[in-house]
Amino acid sequence: MPLSLPMKRRTLFGTVGAGLLAAPFVSNGLLTNPAAAAADEKDKAMSLPPDINRFKLGGFKVTVIKDGARPSDKPQETYGLNQPPGDVAALLKENFLPEDRFVNTFSPVVVDTGKEIVLFDTGLGAGARAQGGGRLLEGLAAAGYKPEDISLVVLTHMHGDHIGGLMEDGKPAFPKARYVAGQAEYDFWKDKAREGTPAEGNHKMVLSNVVPLAEKTTFIGDGATVLPGITAMLAVGHTPGHMIFRLESEGRHLVMTGDTANHYVLSLQRPDWEVRFDMDKAQAAATRKRVFDMIAGEKIAFLGYHMPFPAVGFVEKMGAGYRFVPKTYQFDL
Repeated sequence: MPLSLPMKRRTLFGTVGAGLLAAPFVSNGLLTNPAAAAADEKDKAMSLPPDINRFKLGGFKVTVIKDGARPSDKPQETYGLNQPPGDVAALLKENFLPEDRFVNTFSPVVVDTGKEIVLFDTGLGAGARAQGGGRLLEGLAAAGYKPEDISLVVLTHMHGDHIGGLMEDGKPAFPKARYVAGQAEYDFWKDKAREGTPAEGNHKMVLSNVVPLAEKTTFIGDGATVLPGITAMLAVGHTPGHMIFRLESEGRHLVMTGDTANHYVLSLQRPDWEVRFDMDKAQAAATRKRVFDMIAGEKIAFLGYHMPFPAVGFVEKMGAGYRFVPKTYQFDL
């Protein structure tokens, strides 16, 4: 049976900083400062383990960990950059979502193949803990894993929210792990040509978190076999070397789509809409359609790093895009 910790009031506050509430609320008949109330909620939630969700994929045991969540204003400044802002707001409203706010979640994944314990992406890391993020290590402990249990770390790409947890106190967070990453991705972010550009900050993080691990890293390209049952696919656009990974065990399939789609409505129902974080926006849109046409056509599951926790679901074709169907008990039977 899957393990999914109760949601309750803590779920969102356990992963965000103060300022989530836009108005005061009444507690015990007294008007409470909203920032202080949100901070109190976060403090309470941080005393609890982060959300995890477990299920089986054939002979693989999969554990999704909620590393954090980040509420933000003005979704129109992140999604649908090539659309009138009113159209973005209208689509959100049609899907029962706020027109002026959205939440981004972060979901690293552990896959126990029976021979290896594989971690896909490493979350935000220590730098996000003051804001309630960077909870991967806590999630691993809640799931019964120690950092030294991880035998292989696989990176979909090298944005900070995927590589932030590679290091802990200046040392490898997973001391016994080997690593797999895309060659094109590594070459791009390591290159000194990133200096003095908007990509410089991420370049510096790659230098500090990824380069020290290069001797233990296998750099791969499209179609590479990571392990039996895990195959890499190049899916560029979000970044120059973004990769996704297809898992197969005992006839069951799951695609780790990374950041191919970043929002379950705005990116899937409208795959042509531009996303601020996609570096090549036209290529990213083409890749979204190619990848999710495949997933929809084969009727297989996918795990999207920023999908609503536990980040797993299915898609079916709907007009020019796709309808997201979150997982329920399909993997339990």
